[in-house]
Amino acid sequence: MNLDRRGFLAASVSAALAACADKEKPIEEAKKLGIPGPYPGRVVAVRDERSIVDDVFQAEPIEQMIARGMMELTHAPSPEEAWKEFFEPGDVVAIKLNPVGLPHVISSPETVRAIIAGLESAGVKRNDIIGYERYKNQAVDAGFLDWLPEGVRFEAGSESFQQVQLDMEGYDRDLYMEMPLVHPAYVSDFALDDPHLRRSYVAKTLTKSANKVVNLCLLKHHQSAGVTIALKNLSHGFVNNVSRSHVTTTANACGLFIPAVVDMPIFREKVVLNILDGVKAAYHGGPGTTVGHYTWEHRTMYFATDPVALDKTGWKEIDAKRAEVGRKSIAEMKPDEHSAWLNGQVEHIELASNFGLGVFDDDKIRVKRIDLA
Repeated sequence: MNLDRRGFLAASVSAALAACADKEKPIEEAKKLGIPGPYPGRVVAVRDERSIVDDVFQAEPIEQMIARGMMELTHAPSPEEAWKEFFEPGDVVAIKLNPVGLPHVISSPETVRAIIAGLESAGVKRNDIIGYERYKNQAVDAGFLDWLPEGVRFEAGSESFQQVQLDMEGYDRDLYMEMPLVHPAYVSDFALDDPHLRRSYVAKTLTKSANKVVNLCLLKHHQSAGVTIALKNLSHGFVNNVSRSHVTTTANACGLFIPAVVDMPIFREKVVLNILDGVKAAYHGGPGTTVGHYTWEHRTMYFATDPVALDKTGWKEIDAKRAEVGRKSIAEMKPDEHSAWLNGQVEHIELASNFGLGVFDDDKIRVKRIDLA
């Protein structure tokens, strides 16, 4: 009997240890860098009234916002230690820029330089930092190449925007998202059995150059996607053949196209940090030039490893501004003179959550708000 009892106890202890190990495993996995990263559902919002004055971004307040945001996101004792949670010497880091809202809402030199300083504080060398944008001509027009610090490289997927987006020089033939969706403009010039028509290939910057990405996104309305924040900055910035996702004002597939791209393992593994620059934002007319009619100085920056929670938070901020000025929410809006698409498919955020890319449920999203001034 004693032997049986000892055997029973040993088996019970082993089972208990195994159960504990099983419970700890998801925690360990959650700590891995990538999407949704070590902090699923966590968003930090840092506001500073001094961050923009007379439509000019202010470097010192923005540096302070980024330092505080990184510390609050990670609970690190210093900004340097916060950056070191994500980056280390030897990393090659691409910063995904955004020039599309030129000249009204685009990546600012003050924000980018503060991020570069943060990377350097973690031991990343200046020549291991890449400023990336899909279309080189748009980056040039936005002035990015004029103010990127000396030593920082610039890379692009394509030289310029084209209606037929099947150029392959800047893209990796071995990595693509395939979807049975073909742009009608291709039908007369290509054989419909050409697999390239149904594929969006990943930029070599992501597959070959960088091992980590800082996704520097903006807070903007988007006519076909509803909003363009973290998820869309990735899905339409790092692959080609994206125009097939929103061909006309009614042939719109952004709702599924966006999460399908970001669900690719290379995005899940390499996108380790999302910083949302909401110092100046746009609540309508996005993403391009018409946003100038609808910008506001939001004076807030957001930090997250979880792009879904970040996008849900940003979407609610845009809807709050729309309500303030008497406009319907994005999900309810219909076409007007500055937003032609029938339905902005903001549901891409919830679908991304269904893909396991982050947290969509408001009850599970924790937004910590800090006001510096």
